[in-house]
Parts: sequence; C-alpha cells; structure tokens
Amino acid sequence: MEKTVLYDSHVLRNAKMVDFAGFLMPIVYTSITEEHNYVREKAGMFDVSHMGEFYVKGKEAEKFVDHIFTNDVLSQNENQVLYGMMCYPDGGVVDDLLVYKINRESFIMIVNASNIEKDFAWATKNNTFDCTLTNESSKISEVALQGPLAEEILNPMADYDLTQLKFFTFRYMKINGKDFLVSRTGYTGEDGFEIYGDHQDIVKVWDEILEAGKDNVAPCGLGCRDTLRFEVALPLYGNELSKDITPLEAGLSFAVKLEAGDFIGKDVLVKQKAEKTKRRIVGLEMLDKGIIRHGYKVYHEDLQVGEVTTGYKSPSTNKTVAMAMIDRPYDKLKTELSVDVRGKRKKVIVRNKKFYKKSYKN
Repeated sequence: MEKTVLYDSHVLRNAKMVDFAGFLMPIVYTSITEEHNYVREKAGMFDVSHMGEFYVKGKEAEKFVDHIFTNDVLSQNENQVLYGMMCYPDGGVVDDLLVYKINRESFIMIVNASNIEKDFAWATKNNTFDCTLTNESSKISEVALQGPLAEEILNPMADYDLTQLKFFTFRYMKINGKDFLVSRTGYTGEDGFEIYGDHQDIVKVWDEILEAGKDNVAPCGLGCRDTLRFEVALPLYGNELSKDITPLEAGLSFAVKLEAGDFIGKDVLVKQKAEKTKRRIVGLEMLDKGIIRHGYKVYHEDLQVGEVTTGYKSPSTNKTVAMAMIDRPYDKLKTELSVDVRGKRKKVIVRNKKFYKKSYKN
C-alpha cells in the first residue's frame, strides 16, 4: 500500500488511516461531522496527493484532449479549468476529470486515484495525435484548502492576489517562496483552492497553512470530503458514474458539449438526449426513520425502480437523504417510493438532489 508524503503528518495528528485506492489515507481526525462543519463554516484542508495527473504536450495536444473529453476544449481559455468525462464508445464513463489548459499545446488532466492506471491506458490507446501523454502522478502532491475563510487564510502567503483568481481558473504562483500551481476549484461546494507542487514543498505548505489559519482551519479526512460533495450533488465515480452510467443519466449534461467537437461516445449520447434517458439520478428524502446507504434497492409498490448511489444523514441539513438512479416515470418530484433498509421498507419521496446550496466565489 502506498503512502502520500503527508502520511507522517496525518499520523502525528492522530488521524484514522484507511486503504483508499491503494493509498493509506486519513478518513477522519476528530469526527466526520465536526470536520464537515469546519469546512462549511471556516476552512478545512485535505490531502489529495493520491489523485492522478497526466500531462499532454505537443502540436495536436488540443485535438487529442478534445477527442477524449466531453467538454469543449477548443473554446476553453488558457488558465481555465473544465470539468467533464472520458467516455467509452457506448457512452459509459471511463472517468470524470478536470482539464487544465495551459495553452493549445499543453494540458494537465486530473483524474481519480482509483482510476489512474485504467485512465492512462485508455488515453494512451486513443492517442493517435501528434502529442505526448505522460503520467506524472508519482511526481506531484496536492492539498485542497476549502471553506469560506480559504481565501483569507491563503492570500497573505501567496505572491498572486487570490481575490483576482476566478472560479475554475488557475495560476502558477509562489506561496511562501515556493512554486505551486493553484486553482480555484474543489470538491466540497465551498469556495477554495487546490494546490499542486513538489512533494517536499507540499509537506511544508501543509504545515504553514495550518499554522497561518490557526483556529480557522482544520485538517480533514476523506469521510467529510464525501459528505460535503454529496450534499451539493457532486458525483463520485463508482457511485453516480461508472462504465454502466452515462453522463446524461447522471445529470451532468452541462459538462457534455454535444454541439462541439467529436469526442468518443458522442453519437450514443446525442441519440440518448434525443430519445430521453430511460433513467436518471434524483434526490430522495427519508419520510421514515433510518439511514439510506449505497446499493439499497428502491421500489414503487413491489416493483424495483432503482438503486441508491449515495446516502447519508446530511450534517448541514440534519435530513436523511440520498441520490439514487431511478427509472422513468418514477423519477418525478414528490413521487413517493420506498427503500429496502435491512429487510424493511422505508418511505422516501423524490426531491431535488442538491440538498445544500453551493457557496462559490467569482
């Protein structure tokens, strides 16, 4: 099992370490709820050094990325970040990812830790363009500073005015004299930054941010990272996305530009949009007592009509809610369904899947 460069820092702070995508990662330091609330109210910092980074460089780098990525790379500005998917020819999702455009001949692709090898093999297989694709994941570490106080904490440490860094853009800058790539992105629904750098620089900046933030920033584990992303309906690969779930079924059409480019799987998604998906991910809210979990079956009377993809008692709303893949026509708002919770049927109602309002800046 691999360790990130921050492993010793996590152990020193008494984090509970677990296996995640082959890495020993902190799941929690104090409690998931406490860390969750810190991010919503102040700021939290996450070790996300297990994520994958691919570099694409060359004359046809832009054409290549546009070929394997669902969003519109050709219209993407320099220093802009786009969210989207790589798809199989049948429309299923290889992975969801972020694409950083340095210029038309230089891109960085940020992929999920559990999919690094699969993604790199897929991208390599489909690279028939005049560009090079390299897996730089082992050379780069990353932390994410998230929360309403993130800018206030980080700005005095940077040589770039972070108030000028727009949402989903990035810049190379120095933080306390060290070089980093910093983007105004994240996975929590709050304002914040993702910071990429050399291993030892990340170790140093992790400690420096915690020291600079003092009582306004806390180290956070992957446990609250999941509850935070879930509350604002951000998908997790393996739950809301997979090789068997298309981006349109997942409700991510905003990141699928069917009118631009000619990416892999486009023809299937064009047809799916025209004919309307036969199922889609919606929100569910519990009417009975109990907790809904991933994999629980959803029923309309005695007919199974779906399955829960993610479920929690939401720390920010105190409601028991879930995202679930539901067959049409049972996906309509206010439709009453039931979920099999350990052999007992519990009443739920279909609702908007965004359980908490995002709080982004710029």
